[in-house]
Formats: sequence, C-alpha cells, structure tokens
Amino acid sequence: DRMGVTGEKMELNVYEQITAPTVIAYIHPGNKLAAIVGFNKANVDEQVAKDVAMQIAAMNPVALLPEEVSEEIKEREMSIAREKAKEAGKPENLLDKIAEGALNKFYKDFTLLQQEFIKNPKQTVAQYLVASDKELTVTAFKRFTLNAE
Repeated sequence: DRMGVTGEKMELNVYEQITAPTVIAYIHPGNKLAAIVGFNKANVDEQVAKDVAMQIAAMNPVALLPEEVSEEIKEREMSIAREKAKEAGKPENLLDKIAEGALNKFYKDFTLLQQEFIKNPKQTVAQYLVASDKELTVTAFKRFTLNAE
C-alpha cells in the first residue's frame, strides 16, 4: 500500500517480534529509530514501559545482562582494553586486570539492566523497574534503525 502512495519501491528486509506478557513499542520522532521491549508481567505502567523503551532507543544496549553479551564482543573489548593499557605503558602483569575492569565498565554502559537510567543517572534501569514494581524486569528487547539506501 505504501509503495502506491509514495511511488517508491520498498522492501521489508527484517521482521522481528517479542513475545511477553507486556510488550511496548517506541518510535523516536523522525521515524528512523525504534525499540520494542517485553516485560515479565502484564499491565506494566505505561510510562515505565515507555521510559525503558526510550532508554533502549537512546543508549543502544547490546544485551540485557552481562551473561548475554556474546563471547566475540567480550574478546573484542578485552583486546581493545589490553592494547590501550599497553600503549599507556602499563606493566605487562597488570594488563589482564585492567582489561577486566574495562570489560566491567562496558557491561555498565552497554547492558540494559546495568545502564544508568537516562532520566535519573543515580539509579540503574533495574533499580528503576524495581522502584515501580518489585518483581518487574525486562525479558527481551529489540532496537531498530532505518537506513536509507
């Protein structure tokens, strides 16, 4: 239908879905960035759900929890941290410990439930959810960007 309106050829190159008791979608103004997020409970407060979806759109987490980060990403981040420490002249015997610290910072910045909540950086996303409902958590999320080719 949309092709008939715009006169442009359009193709759907990906289709994703989340199954959860509550799923909410957020489309960022401009329609080029969107997120969907699933929660473990039904009837989640709409503002809480929207806030988490906006967090996903804004902060681009790679996983829900550190355990879910792929080994490939972990190895890449450890390698980058080792190289930076080596270039900074850090002793060889401390490189692994420094890299481990950098990986923990990566988890804090790029795993959704450990990220600082954008509306209140004094709490994590997990703490924000618990403040709303003691048993509430995110079960899955997807983030999408529209690329014009």
